[in-house]
Amino acid sequence: MIYVMGDIHGCYDKYEEMLKRIRFSDDDTLFVLGDVVDRGPEPVKVLRDMAMRGNVYPILGNHEIMMLDVLEPLLVEITEDNWSTHLTGELLHKFSMWQMDGGDVTARQMRALPKEERRDLLDYVKEFPLYEAVDVGDKTFLLVHAGLGNYRADKKLREYTAEELAFMRPTLGGTYYGDDVVIVAGHTPTKAFGDRWEIVRSGNAIFMDCGAAFGGKLACLCLDTMEEFYV
Repeated sequence: MIYVMGDIHGCYDKYEEMLKRIRFSDDDTLFVLGDVVDRGPEPVKVLRDMAMRGNVYPILGNHEIMMLDVLEPLLVEITEDNWSTHLTGELLHKFSMWQMDGGDVTARQMRALPKEERRDLLDYVKEFPLYEAVDVGDKTFLLVHAGLGNYRADKKLREYTAEELAFMRPTLGGTYYGDDVVIVAGHTPTKAFGDRWEIVRSGNAIFMDCGAAFGGKLACLCLDTMEEFYV
């Protein structure tokens, strides 16, 4: 079976329970819609688990982008010769903004890791793609963190920026490409579209951030059967 999971945000217990709920096995495939880190209590534990699984494929979310923007430069050894040019006001501002957006827990846990493991995990996250296209039956599911910002029917996927795919908020009711394509995204908590922490389907788009780190649920969708799972 092929599954898609919404934003985990460091909620390892919900992630682990979901894998049990769907009876995830080596014969299955799981795509995660980004925002694996930040906010929740155990982002590093989630990253470690996913990195060990050859059949789990995370997509790059805005929180992974913010993490890489800050932690990649900070891995450079700071010396008397480079501190004034390396620790720039821009970097410190990004670090402050990331912390205020839930990155503090990820920063603390990454800082506590041995340097080699920290490097390995960051290299792992750097490999996350901005989107995946998955064919199931007569449908193509386009999996992306936030949606297709500034969408145009004639705009090729490679022309979209990270800002458009990982940061911009979607609007309901849009139709993308055609009836044989389904957009599956996270990023925007689904309670913003209604009054419940549940998967929202609108046109040929599906939104799956059901607020795992906000007292809501972690959502998972089986693309073969379209069955919804919640923890």
